[in-house]
Amino acid sequence: MRPCIVIPVYNHRHGIGPVLDQLRPHGLPVILVDDGSDADCAEHLRELTAAAPEQLSLVRRARNGGKGAAVITGLREAGRRGFSHALQVDADGQHNLADLPAFLRQAEARPDALITGIPVYDRSVPKSRLYGRYLSHFWVWVNTLSLDIRDALCGFRVYPLAPTLALLEQERLGRHMEFDCEVLVRLHWRGVPIINLPTAVHYPRDGVSHFRLWRDNVLIAGMHTRLLLGMLKRLPVLLKRRWAR
Repeated sequence: MRPCIVIPVYNHRHGIGPVLDQLRPHGLPVILVDDGSDADCAEHLRELTAAAPEQLSLVRRARNGGKGAAVITGLREAGRRGFSHALQVDADGQHNLADLPAFLRQAEARPDALITGIPVYDRSVPKSRLYGRYLSHFWVWVNTLSLDIRDALCGFRVYPLAPTLALLEQERLGRHMEFDCEVLVRLHWRGVPIINLPTAVHYPRDGVSHFRLWRDNVLIAGMHTRLLLGMLKRLPVLLKRRWAR
């Protein structure tokens, strides 16, 4: 097992430094993916990388393509560099990075599995985000005919790179906020085990969120529709797998 960390960054000028400070003691290589940030953030990322070249590397996308596009770029870069697993975390500081060792222990015990977080929210969570997740959870359970994926939208997870990169080569997934959900469902369809770990999530008061309520909910709804059609085509296989348990 040779893990790294992948962080998509888009104008998280003030959040990314504290996140990296928390990650530094773990000693893992970190791939920062600058998703077309403005000049101030882009320069800050270059400075951070130059100050710690033994741990940090930077990949810059010329244009902002969305969170999914940035994560895909980071996963492909991790594969190109020979890593076996990529731990994805967000750049806004909402994840409890003290749980990182627990995620890696699970990945080491089950290197074939995708390890994903089940958010344990405090009062900082926006109610619109919280309630919207429940509808998404319902459709994930329908599209997988299981409760194997407890939360499909948490961005704190460990990807086994071999099956994930194979999926990305063979199918085009959503490039925005719908990616986190879609990649889990499609990997589940391919038989990749999903392991869920509870983890605290806090929304910083001055945090930068790029979730656009109407645009991203429309994209997520369209993604669930595509997945439902895909599930119906796979229904015999999914039912057979379900009955075999």
